[in-house]
Amino acid sequence: MTTTDLTPALTSPRALAATRERVALVTEAARRAGSYLAGAAHRPVAPPPEAVAALDVFRRPLQAHRIDPREILAELDAYGSPATMAQAQGRFFGFVNGGVDNAAAAAAVLAGQWDQNAALPAMSPVAAALDEVAAGWVVDLLGLPDGATATFTPGATLANLTGILAARDALLARAGWDVHERGLFGAPPIRVVVGEEAHVSVLKALRLAGLGAGRVETVLTDATGAVRADAFPRDTDALTLVILQAGNVNTGASDPFAAIIPGVRERGGWVHVDGAFGLWAAASPALRHQVAGVELADSWGTDAHKWLNVPYDSGIAIVRERADLERATAMHAAYVASEDARPLMQLGLQMSQRARGIETWAMLASNGRDGVAALVERTCAHARLFADLLAEAGAEVLAPVSLNQVLVAFGSRPGGRDDDAVTDAVIAAVQREGTMWAGGSAWKGRRAMRLSVSDQATTSDDVRVSAAALLACWAAVRA
Repeated sequence: MTTTDLTPALTSPRALAATRERVALVTEAARRAGSYLAGAAHRPVAPPPEAVAALDVFRRPLQAHRIDPREILAELDAYGSPATMAQAQGRFFGFVNGGVDNAAAAAAVLAGQWDQNAALPAMSPVAAALDEVAAGWVVDLLGLPDGATATFTPGATLANLTGILAARDALLARAGWDVHERGLFGAPPIRVVVGEEAHVSVLKALRLAGLGAGRVETVLTDATGAVRADAFPRDTDALTLVILQAGNVNTGASDPFAAIIPGVRERGGWVHVDGAFGLWAAASPALRHQVAGVELADSWGTDAHKWLNVPYDSGIAIVRERADLERATAMHAAYVASEDARPLMQLGLQMSQRARGIETWAMLASNGRDGVAALVERTCAHARLFADLLAEAGAEVLAPVSLNQVLVAFGSRPGGRDDDAVTDAVIAAVQREGTMWAGGSAWKGRRAMRLSVSDQATTSDDVRVSAAALLACWAAVRA
């Protein structure tokens, strides 16, 4: 069939009417999104209780009849928008949640209408091209081996799982055991070694990989949460998986990669690095010394939706040897056979998948190498300013500020010893007050507030205003 043959169908009144309706609806959605953005900076960071309570309007039985999409959009905006967390306006400091880069946000709008399935290049040439370029840029920016293969995932948990699966199958293959054919029953046991401050998502990924969190060996860490090289076992072997960390979730500290990785690999083991946010320190000339030696590992997991400020969801798994990745993730069937150089369904855990590389491509293309470095360095400077302002007022900063994380506790009197109840009360007061938002954590047996400066929109003014609000809440709690 030629293009001429298709013309009547493409220009039929029914087709044109459907297209016009969709264009109008998408345009209206964009208008409402713009209004939301314009107002978000002028509202409390957390939604008020009445907005949360109003969400009950959505909890209803599914009706039998169709409702006009414009009415649905209006309802979604009227009741959904007020109940969001305004986490991309510069004063949300919880959970290491990134904001949204302008170019990436705009690309997400366009890509949403493209609605591409990136499983195979044949399904979307543009998704395949942008994914390939973005993945290569990420490997380059992070200073990882030239031949490493990066693939986008829903988040760092699945990025870590991807790396762990590649490690599991590679280690067993070297021992003569084919997981694809024989499964794990009766397989040689794999020894797993992690730092005692390993993130809980790593333990979840190990469980999902069948390696059992309860069998994991933990290594002592120092006052910053980094693994102590002197406490690391020297008897690892060719059936050992070591998981190290770039960026402790509480302190931002990274493990001593250069002191640990060479020995593990020389003895035949595999090193995976959980670098959900901290791995991006490698993109900064001023900060990459904090992750020196990270490039020596076998695999890495990180996020684009944290420090890189790409919209949710977007993680990145990176494996040094593509064959090791494919051993764990490839699948074969006649209807999905591909001779393409980079079929994404063969490089990750999903078949059908959103074209996640598009937003990362847009962010990196817009900001460039220098812009990414500036983002990392600027947010770290804001974290140091936050810590200085709070310390000057008598709060206790519990660990040195390594990157963009601040860990702080509050006492019942200025300069006094931390009181867990007071710290929790300050956290609750701050969340109610609305100028900023931060959550709680635990550190060395004590309650703490964790401040993560991860949003590209945050300014020094945001930090000063937020610190003032935080200190006012502390004063009110002590009164």
